[in-house]
Amino acid sequence: MKFVKLKSRGGDYMVVVANIAYLRTDENEQTKVGMVGGDALLVAGTIDEVAATVLAG
Repeated sequence: MKFVKLKSRGGDYMVVVANIAYLRTDENEQTKVGMVGGDALLVAGTIDEVAATVLAG
């Protein structure tokens, strides 16, 4: 399992990369990260920044 750390304004998340279903731009330079079988997470950063973090993870 490959984990990636995603920063959030309310606290950070450690997410299994294989469980990420989609990324969606949200307000205030935040991104929603859709999770397979669960709710979306609201993380800090633009969609490009979050995608780069996931790919580098």
